[in-house]
Amino acid sequence: MTEIKFYVTRSEEQSSRLMLACQLTQKALQHQMHVYIHVESAVMAEQLDSLLWEFNDESFIAHELAPTDTKVEVLIGYDFEPMTECDYLINLTGERPAFFARYAKLAEIISQEPTVLNKGRDRYRFYKDRGYKLDYYKL
Repeated sequence: MTEIKFYVTRSEEQSSRLMLACQLTQKALQHQMHVYIHVESAVMAEQLDSLLWEFNDESFIAHELAPTDTKVEVLIGYDFEPMTECDYLINLTGERPAFFARYAKLAEIISQEPTVLNKGRDRYRFYKDRGYKLDYYKL
């Protein structure tokens, strides 16, 4: 059963969610996990793509935008459903990914922006009602 963690930032800014996604990705890579970052749109995918290149001066995170034929440990996508290497899913959308149960771990990143926060609460209830193990971190 998928292990689900909710990370709630103090900020309303989308940039705080993107930065946290980078940090979680880096940590997952240290544990040799494949990561899929599920985003809202092509614009958000491009923003995260740029941020992953520059967020940490001391390390580099190899990644690609999905879909791709290139084998990488990190994929970013918005209209894509990974079928293999389903270790860690980071959700930056307002919806529950239909394919989340395929993953060993799921990170839901929530900000204080009212729409994001309310949709995150809905997803939390959904997972809880179905018996998933949930952890909640207020950052």
